[in-house]
Amino acid sequence: MRQNVTFRRMFKSGRFVADALGDLRDSQVQPNGVDLTLGAVYEQVEPGRIERGGKTVGERRECDDDDGVYRLDRGGYIVEYADRVAIPEGHVGFLLPRSSLLRNSCMLDTAVWDAGYEGRGEGLLEVHHPIELEAGARIAQLVLAEAAHEGTYEGSYQGENL
Repeated sequence: MRQNVTFRRMFKSGRFVADALGDLRDSQVQPNGVDLTLGAVYEQVEPGRIERGGKTVGERRECDDDDGVYRLDRGGYIVEYADRVAIPEGHVGFLLPRSSLLRNSCMLDTAVWDAGYEGRGEGLLEVHHPIELEAGARIAQLVLAEAAHEGTYEGSYQGENL
């Protein structure tokens, strides 16, 4: 029974997440997290490089949008979220795709967001069947879990896209 109680308290409510992030529409607040919206879509046009001692992100260009709608063919794209994220101390952020993406043959690959991260993050959108995405559409859900850690995020992506 004790393990069940611990698990229930591990993840925070959507209201807690919304209060940590701030400027959101009410429709973005869900019972267990907050929906992040689409800011922009990019196609990577030059190779990147990941080394033991550093990294280089490949050059990108923004995909064409028609009146704020991105018409995407099959392939991989970088999405930038429109919403500013701030992961509070004592927590870790997990970003999951909204089921609407999955039901339309798309997948959003994301990474862990460490305590102290602040910025407008990015994810990898895998499009397996052509889709139209409107800027400002809800595409992912951020959940926060309590986490024991030492220090906070101070990496090169701190403050990205702000």
